[in-house]
Amino acid sequence: MASQKVSVVFDRKKVAEKRGQGIVEMQVYLSRRERKYIPIGKCSPDELEDYLSSRDVKNEIKRCNDIISAMLLFDDEMTVQQFDSYYLGKKKSRSSNLYKGTDQTTNFIIYMKESIDKEKFSTGTHKHKICTWEAVKRFGKIKTFADLTPKHILEFDEWLHDGSRTDVSVHTYHKHLRKVTRYLRMADMIPADPYERVKLSRGKSKERQPLTEDELDKLRTIKLSEPMDHVRDLFIFSAYTGLAYCDVQVFNFEQMTEKIGKIYYIDGERLKTGTKFFTPILNPAMEVLKKYDYNLPKITNQKGNEYLHLIQHAMGLRKSLTFHVARHSFATLAISHGVPIEDVARMLGHEDIRTTQIYAKILKTTINQYSTKLQNSIK
Repeated sequence: MASQKVSVVFDRKKVAEKRGQGIVEMQVYLSRRERKYIPIGKCSPDELEDYLSSRDVKNEIKRCNDIISAMLLFDDEMTVQQFDSYYLGKKKSRSSNLYKGTDQTTNFIIYMKESIDKEKFSTGTHKHKICTWEAVKRFGKIKTFADLTPKHILEFDEWLHDGSRTDVSVHTYHKHLRKVTRYLRMADMIPADPYERVKLSRGKSKERQPLTEDELDKLRTIKLSEPMDHVRDLFIFSAYTGLAYCDVQVFNFEQMTEKIGKIYYIDGERLKTGTKFFTPILNPAMEVLKKYDYNLPKITNQKGNEYLHLIQHAMGLRKSLTFHVARHSFATLAISHGVPIEDVARMLGHEDIRTTQIYAKILKTTINQYSTKLQNSIK
């Protein structure tokens, strides 16, 4: 089906040659069988160029395009009759719903996308915000500013809780959407922020289960075919450096490493947050680098995690295996060997140590280690 469009036609009935002037019309193409012609004036062929560049013609083109946008937004039939109902003012109430000068029938989906595109985010954050925008669009009940109501926010929350997302993921969707609604309210473009009248539970995140040293050793030695072999190696590299998946994919040995004594360190900046990190490349990670001549394999996060689930079953692991588990494993490994939490935070690129404490819960073995020392010191 052809797209709807507005254009200007001149002298459609071919009378200008005889009469010296022809009729200028707006041609509104609605569908293959439905088009509307609107006379807007007369001029001679010589005057046509100046006439088309006039403000009146441009305003008329915009008016017709706005009507088509409104018809699409409200799922109206693309018929001349429907177009006329807007053009002749029969549906004026839809486009005159103003709040302090802002039309509440403004397309929120378009506005939200433009807001995301205007701001500068990291690649990961931009991707997450686009996911939220796509979810709002698929939800289908929030189309205009007027649709930003507490009722629709609650329905959106219920729609998100369809079993395919964790509570924390749903909270992230709301966080991104609420940033837009809060701005609209602060700018006095909507009468109220719908989130101010609803209370949504954040829920609880599933406790991450890092791999133990024995499990990491088993993962390193298990025989795997390609591409699972490559995915396993990327996981091992992350587990013995602490790098997040996206940072592993952009890692460059020549440009990002520094050697101190016998150990190479990665001196980099996280793609997700832009924070600096400085972390060692432990021996298992160096073995991976040497295997690939210091150029790590490339694979998407989604595909990599799919293969990690297959590896998980091959190992008989009851823990969920994802790339993020590798980063968490590094944090708990470092703490279990007595690395201070402040240094682990620096290795992971965390600005707030509380974030590190979430990733790296103190292990029972670590508590036992220091308890034994404490016990021996007490007489």
